[in-house]
Amino acid sequence: MGGAQSILDALRDAVGAEGTILGYTDWDGQDDVDNHPDLRGEARPFDPLTSRSIRDNGYFPEMLRTTPGARRSSNPGASMAAIGARADWFTADHALDYGYGPQSPLGKLVEAGGKTLMLGAPLDTMTLLHHAEHLARFSPKRIRRYESPFLENGRIVWRAFEEFDTSDPPDGLADDYFASIVEDFLATGKGKRGTVGAASAVLVEAKEIIPFAVAWIERALRSAS
Repeated sequence: MGGAQSILDALRDAVGAEGTILGYTDWDGQDDVDNHPDLRGEARPFDPLTSRSIRDNGYFPEMLRTTPGARRSSNPGASMAAIGARADWFTADHALDYGYGPQSPLGKLVEAGGKTLMLGAPLDTMTLLHHAEHLARFSPKRIRRYESPFLENGRIVWRAFEEFDTSDPPDGLADDYFASIVEDFLATGKGKRGTVGAASAVLVEAKEIIPFAVAWIERALRSAS
């Protein structure tokens, strides 16, 4: 009972007053911008305080974003929300270009020695691994260039963005290759797998899985070439 609210309450109990909860929100307005360029003049601007999380990520990110005291980072497509002791730090100064790199909440999660919890979610949806994609050295890396409208001082301002394309896997890797990375990581004896209620759960240390994933991606792409 309680759905996303119960999950958030349980997580806040688990991390305590000194902990922080971080979730990937993205932004539900970018598809409208991309799919309807003829309606550019009517596009809704991105505002970290009010713009909804993307619906594809389920109920939890929007629950987290709208909880009193939560903070949200300023990169529209890579935006993340946080609540807790270090929420301001996690969400501050998010790079507007290449928003899954070191200057992102994901990079800070690694720096802070944080963990990623997959609770009833497919392993190929582990957002943290987009950080590994950014760090991995391989060529060619697809680059996505797009524009988004921002709300600044009550005015809509358009800005061009550039990032490594995370919408599809690198050529030569399966669509669900994130799941393979997580399974291979768990097979080394690191991380934890179990159940929470009726949901399957996986918990991994960000500092441990990121270098493993970077090496996995680079090795797999060398083998595929």
